Amino acid sequence: MSTLRVFNTLGQKKEAFKPLKEGEVRMYMCGVTVYDDCHLGHGRAYVSFDLIRRYLEYSGYRVQYIQNFTDIDDKIIKKAQEENKTIEDVARIYTEKYFSVMDRLNVKRASSYPKATEHIDEMVGAVKKLIKNGFAYEVDGDVYFRVKSWPSYGELSGRKLEGMRAGARVEVNERKEDPLDFALWKKAKEGEPSWPSPWGNGRPGWHIECSVMSAKYLGDVFDIHGGGIDLIFPHHENERAQTYGISGKRLANYWLHNGFITIDKEKMSKSLKNFFTLEDIFKRYEPEIVRYFLVSTHYRSPLDFNEEKLKEARASLDSFYQTFRQVKEIGKVLGDHCEQGSPSVIKQSQFKAAMDNDFNTSRALGIMHELSGDINQSVSRWYKEKKGGREILEKCDLLKEWGDVLGIFFKKEKIEDSGDVKRLIAEREKARKDKDWKKSDEIRKKLQEMGIVIEDSPAGTRWYGQRN
Repeated sequence: MSTLRVFNTLGQKKEAFKPLKEGEVRMYMCGVTVYDDCHLGHGRAYVSFDLIRRYLEYSGYRVQYIQNFTDIDDKIIKKAQEENKTIEDVARIYTEKYFSVMDRLNVKRASSYPKATEHIDEMVGAVKKLIKNGFAYEVDGDVYFRVKSWPSYGELSGRKLEGMRAGARVEVNERKEDPLDFALWKKAKEGEPSWPSPWGNGRPGWHIECSVMSAKYLGDVFDIHGGGIDLIFPHHENERAQTYGISGKRLANYWLHNGFITIDKEKMSKSLKNFFTLEDIFKRYEPEIVRYFLVSTHYRSPLDFNEEKLKEARASLDSFYQTFRQVKEIGKVLGDHCEQGSPSVIKQSQFKAAMDNDFNTSRALGIMHELSGDINQSVSRWYKEKKGGREILEKCDLLKEWGDVLGIFFKKEKIEDSGDVKRLIAEREKARKDKDWKKSDEIRKKLQEMGIVIEDSPAGTRWYGQRN
């Protein structure tokens, strides 16, 4: 169906993408632990895999996209205690906040959002199977995965067991067979939520949640497992180990991971006071600008967040919208009566080649800017020769189509149509006709203060609401 190649973290190389079932892609993305506001790193992760999903759908695949919510965790319990709330209230509040910011970033809703607390029985069953198969053991109500039971442990992260053991901290819990063994089931502590199990009341470990939920919704083996680079070890490594212990299968054929975000070239951290929630950023920059910034760099590359780059993202979007406005004016003139044309076949193949190369959005945006420049030149010729109008419109449609692949161009521009604006526009046009440039500039400045941007074109003066 496509010539798509993706970088598989398992093997550290680009591979031709071939789904398990022709024409269909099954994809799992690790979701948030719902105890706090989503930050910029979350935005990077979910926008990255949203555009991957969008391109797969654009390429003709039916995509089943599953993303979980971890709604039981030490951090959620701590948050509930601090705020004197139930864990259910904490999870509900921050789940709603997740959807609020991701909707504003134009992240498409997943096919399903399974929650950990809704799948406890399946998790208990999985742990029982791991014990039966010799991959896990129980110690006084706690159950641990026996890391040494799987020789392939460490392949995803490129780590050797010996090296990991040498650097491992010896935990207070000396009952574990190996310091690297990780919890599958945690014995209940006083005052904490718990569920019944063959080993007593308790709750599941973090890693088993994703193994169980991904298998339930996508099968023992699916096509793509996604997440941030910080999840490779130990989370994804542990998922692979558990799944092999349960089913003897490999879990996912392709492991894709997005890169880190830094703030002015420093790691984002609350301790460094350079930690930004998406809500904080949206107070200063429109979500579309933030999304454009996030997709302007290849999803696997590190991304440095700074004010200058956000301003560049705003300027780039504004240049595209200026192109759309010019074409809209031509469309009003042409209506349905003009010669036939065709969008640039060369540009189409270039865009596809960029995205087929492990979703190279940086190159794809460059091609989109080139097409926008071509359209602008054609618009100038059209005003002189009145030829090529249909081709201009079709190229513009293609540009918007590609924008939808990247999840941009979703901002509805505010067109001001008040009497005051019309009056000032008329006064400025008269001043320009009288060559009163000082008055013309004063009126332009006044309109800018009102949030109105002025454009002078061969078709006359246009105005629109300025972006934040």
